[in-house]
Amino acid sequence: MKQKDILLIAVIAIVAGVFSFVTANFFFGGEKAYKLTAPTVEPISQEFSLPDETVFNSTAINPTKNVTIGDSTNNSPFKSTQ
Repeated sequence: MKQKDILLIAVIAIVAGVFSFVTANFFFGGEKAYKLTAPTVEPISQEFSLPDETVFNSTAINPTKNVTIGDSTNNSPFKSTQ
């Protein structure tokens, strides 16, 4: 290679590097990319409010109560008798 070719390749590489750096900062960079905020958390208090009386009252259905449907005396319902 001649001295002119090496100089030309170096100049083209520098110009391409500067162009790509400026283009990348225009599309992906800038200060707006680093302005992040985190939500603040409220402290936990010891105060506990009672649930709504229209839903939770003494006549309401208890969903935690076991429900039995039919006779459950068979201990192995899927075992074959053959």
